[in-house]
Amino acid sequence: MNRSPLFSMLAGVAIFAAPVSRSHAQDTTVTKAAKPAAPVAPADTSKTIPVDGIAAIVGDQVILVSEVMASVNSARAQGAKIESAKDLARLEQDALQQLIEAELLVQKAKIEKIEINDLDLQSQVDGREKQARGNFSTDAEFRSALRENGFGTVEEWRKMQIDAARRSKLQQEVMQKLQRDGKVTAVNVTEAEINEAYDEAKAQLPRKEARVGMRQIVVATKPSEAAKKRARFKIDSLRTELDKHPEDFENIAKRESMDGTKELGGDLGWNRRGRMVPEFDRMMFALNPGTISPVVETGFGYHIIRVDRVQPAEVKARHILIRPAVDSADEARTKVLADSVAGAWRKGGSYDSLSVKFHDESGGEEKTIPEYPRSELPEAYRNALEGTKLNDIIGPFAIPDPAAGANKFIIAQVTMLDEGGEMTPSEARTRIREHLAGEKKMRRLIDSLKQQTYVSVRYAPDRTGEP
Repeated sequence: MNRSPLFSMLAGVAIFAAPVSRSHAQDTTVTKAAKPAAPVAPADTSKTIPVDGIAAIVGDQVILVSEVMASVNSARAQGAKIESAKDLARLEQDALQQLIEAELLVQKAKIEKIEINDLDLQSQVDGREKQARGNFSTDAEFRSALRENGFGTVEEWRKMQIDAARRSKLQQEVMQKLQRDGKVTAVNVTEAEINEAYDEAKAQLPRKEARVGMRQIVVATKPSEAAKKRARFKIDSLRTELDKHPEDFENIAKRESMDGTKELGGDLGWNRRGRMVPEFDRMMFALNPGTISPVVETGFGYHIIRVDRVQPAEVKARHILIRPAVDSADEARTKVLADSVAGAWRKGGSYDSLSVKFHDESGGEEKTIPEYPRSELPEAYRNALEGTKLNDIIGPFAIPDPAAGANKFIIAQVTMLDEGGEMTPSEARTRIREHLAGEKKMRRLIDSLKQQTYVSVRYAPDRTGEP
């Protein structure tokens, strides 16, 4: 059955400018070799094209014609309906536009200094590899299928998977950041638009996925007092060095800073008030341009801040961060603390009081997750939720904290539990409204990025041929 775009959307797949990876833009599914196919109509065969030709230039990045063709092949493998040469040309054009829009988002993510934790990506790819290997009887059969699908080695396949996952995550994260910053404005969706979309999809409403809601307390592994003293001594020595050579701020940040801004000389970009943790925020907005701050302590460690430029409601700043080291003894101590927090909560302790006292605000995890697709949760969450009921308190369970180089511990209560099943018309309309609103916001953002970025389209699919 050829599913409509709205069917796919309701099933949880975005239909508009779906963030796609440009990591060779290949279908990364590893499949067993198929039997030779019977002759197909002209619309089912690729046109003779310069495989290494340039399809488009976005900023300083090139999109190849081969990448467009690979995206087309992936779409066809997933059921895209092709009945004529015009259908194929239209699919090529759509694939090219999606690749352009994905690249615009990735470049914007770099401008916004968004970082992706490769440890999370490794775990994600581990799951994909396990699933792919499950289709084969032996390792040799799996490796043979990789070669048949265009991959030389497992390592090459994994590298491409990680790159694809990173680019996809960058696109998601930049959208969320721009929304938090108020740079993606809300849009209205009319009842007429919802009715039209619902009428298109109602004959084939999909089953809804299982979802879960939680409120949680994240207990971070903290350094010992001795480690904090060593880090404080280090940051104080850097501050003394800056007193003598304030012009070396960027070089010292590149040499010493312990976060993702290190290679950028500590550049944090433009930030509005309230974006940073309170201690950092207060100091950053109190500084005059060119002034170097005293040492500031936050949950991340010790900072030295310099404001480079100021404009209404925003400042552009740099910092140097020194983090106290943590070790296995610190992690073991944190696990004992997390056990006590979980015990207090189960005995009737106030969530509000416990979360204020113990939740790690600096880690970025939300206290409340109203609802989330269960299948998209990190593996540690999925495992902890197995067999749980509404209002159960789970944990503590560990998740990696790459910034600290140790684990942090999660205690959570299940506040919403939907095992999935048949979707009601009301639920379908709600999802359609949310999707159309997101689609309009995305379109507005993409149009804005196109105005700000050099985009040159070099490839035009042939729309005139017919089978």
